[in-house]
Amino acid sequence: MSGKRNGNASVGQAFSQKKRLQHVEMLLETSQKMGSLDSLDAVFDALVKVATKETKADRGTLFLHDDDTGELYSRVAQGIGFHEIRIMDTDGIAGAVFQSGVGEIVNDPYDDDRFNRNVDAETGYLTKSILCAAVKNGKGQTIGVVEVLNKKNGKFNARDVTILEALAAQSSVTLQSMQLVENLENKREREIEFLNVVSEITSELELTRLLQRVIIEATRMLGAERSTLFINDDKTNELFSYVGEGLDSVEIRLPNHAGIAGAVFTSGSTVNIPYAYADLRFNPSFDKQTGFFTRSILCVPVINKNGNVIGVTQVLNKKAGVFTDEDESRLRAFTAQIAIGLENAKLFNDVRVIKNYNESMLQSMSNGVITFDEDDISRSCNDAGASIIRQSVDNVVGTNVGDVFGDSNGWLLEKIFRVKESHEIEHAVDVELKFDEDIISANVTVMPLMSGDGEPIGTLVMLEDISNEKRAKSTLSRYMDPGLADQMLSENSQDDILGGNDKIATILFSDVRSFTSITETLGAQATVGLLNEYFELMVDCISDQGGMLDKFIGDAIMAAFGIPVAHEDDEDRGLRAGIRMIQSLWEWNAKRRRDGDMELDMGLGLNTDSIVAGNIGSKKRMDYTMIGDGVNLAARLESACKQYSARILLSEYTAEKLKGVYRLRDIDRVVVKGKTTPVGVFECLDYHDDSSFPNIMEVLGNFNEAIKLYRRQNWEKAIHYFEEAIKGNDSDHLSKIYIDRCNLLKAEPPDNDWDGVWVMTSK
Repeated sequence: MSGKRNGNASVGQAFSQKKRLQHVEMLLETSQKMGSLDSLDAVFDALVKVATKETKADRGTLFLHDDDTGELYSRVAQGIGFHEIRIMDTDGIAGAVFQSGVGEIVNDPYDDDRFNRNVDAETGYLTKSILCAAVKNGKGQTIGVVEVLNKKNGKFNARDVTILEALAAQSSVTLQSMQLVENLENKREREIEFLNVVSEITSELELTRLLQRVIIEATRMLGAERSTLFINDDKTNELFSYVGEGLDSVEIRLPNHAGIAGAVFTSGSTVNIPYAYADLRFNPSFDKQTGFFTRSILCVPVINKNGNVIGVTQVLNKKAGVFTDEDESRLRAFTAQIAIGLENAKLFNDVRVIKNYNESMLQSMSNGVITFDEDDISRSCNDAGASIIRQSVDNVVGTNVGDVFGDSNGWLLEKIFRVKESHEIEHAVDVELKFDEDIISANVTVMPLMSGDGEPIGTLVMLEDISNEKRAKSTLSRYMDPGLADQMLSENSQDDILGGNDKIATILFSDVRSFTSITETLGAQATVGLLNEYFELMVDCISDQGGMLDKFIGDAIMAAFGIPVAHEDDEDRGLRAGIRMIQSLWEWNAKRRRDGDMELDMGLGLNTDSIVAGNIGSKKRMDYTMIGDGVNLAARLESACKQYSARILLSEYTAEKLKGVYRLRDIDRVVVKGKTTPVGVFECLDYHDDSSFPNIMEVLGNFNEAIKLYRRQNWEKAIHYFEEAIKGNDSDHLSKIYIDRCNLLKAEPPDNDWDGVWVMTSK
């Protein structure tokens, strides 16, 4: 019996030794195989295959730790390549094993709170059991985890844990080495790509295209969802950038101290916000306006070679995790390299703007301007100059000064030569110039042209035509718009002096509030003086934006943008004029308040539509004016300002064509008196500042949410948001008006087909 037992023991020992030997051979074979592989992807694949085979599992996954992002990542074979998946290093069973460094067997994963059953739901795979072991390096530090699923026969046991941990330990050196090699190779490739990108970008001189390239590359380089490069405008103290590409690009501007971008610009320090909504500096109103959800923000200053901050680069929403210290370093290095290119492009853009401005200014001048170089050859001539001397621009440019003015104007040639020698400006007032058989009266100025170094480079001759036509125009311009005066004095104007044309224009109506009581207080003579001073301010605001003053109607003003000459941004011009009119009125009121005089208030309406514009009347007495529904709606909107406690109201037809960004709110859909079709009405608040309308963006956000609820007949929620708007600014009368309207509709609910349209019963 004893011999038999000893014999059985010997057989058991031999069997155990054989298993251990096979185990060692498997580990050596695995180690040799891992060492022969040349990529981390191949190591991932090989180790997972060995692990699933030796543990008799259905499938497996190897995760390595990314120290920069705090994530576990794996590579899964897909087609001819590998697909990377990432999870946080605290998520699931794998995250728990990574944190503890101790392997685990989970035979009932659906009873374990750490298990993410959504993965099974998405893939259709049913996880029945999990074996997970930590991958540790030679120092005992956990560098990843290896996980196998669903033992094919039975359940995972301690032997499986031993096998998996041994495989992990045997492969850890290779894994860490391959990970290091891959990281170094990735960094090398990124640096080469970085240098190539910088080289390409800094060679671009077109500012709009340069900004677009920088935005695209910064977004791609940092794995972000969106980015913006803001450049500081020293003249306006604003940060500006462009959204969109080519002809569709839109310039956006904000004060260079506002928001996170402004804070980075003023401080010169990088800001890295991992969770935007947890940071008090973040303004969520921009997300509400755009529908974009901001999770994380990295914003770095752009510093030039002199150490001055010239802008900021802002990237949003790292696609994988949050922005790291390496991301900060890369973005700072990127902006440092492109700073020179940005300054060059900005300088090039400024020079081009100045050149275009000068050329446009010369062409728009009614005075003639002709320049000559040091050799007395004409180098430029505007249209007015060519018209005055009765030649074409092409015939003037490149011609000697003597041939330009001819022998009949010898006194002018002598003056030009004197200025060339003396470098002093000379004037001649109301002199005669003869060209062919035409004699014109003109004021002439001859001035020297000097380089930036003070060296003479030629002469400039300015001719102001003061002939009878110009004198007549000067007189007429006091009674009508200068553009109309030109039209009335043109050679062909008498052919069609009466009649009108259909035109698309933006109409502006303004009116002084409570003017009747003002006239009763001041009397006739003082009222006229007050109106003259008021109209002087308002007309300047309209003219500065290229608008045409149509007429004064008592204390009211009627103006148009788009006639007689149309522009691409007539709607913006009209709105900018209206904003400036309110601001000018307030500045004037401040002076009147100091002088103890009565202050004025006003409202204005804007509408864009097809109108009929032309001369109406008889050949003996006529008036250039505008008529049509588009004109009437602008007048109705001006009148509605009182009803909505507003100062600037514009129709949906004007609002939808605006090219700039303004602080508008959709305040109502109304049917004006005499009409049946509803029109959307918007209020513009851009004439306000923080003192006159505090918390304006917060109020706009709450109001816009409230108006949506109001139109859905959700009165209680609408009242809540209107009240939130009033908390931001207790002087927001429009929100109070809507609260009263909601209470009225609660008490007397409208029909089911009610669409939120309000019918105006007065003009």
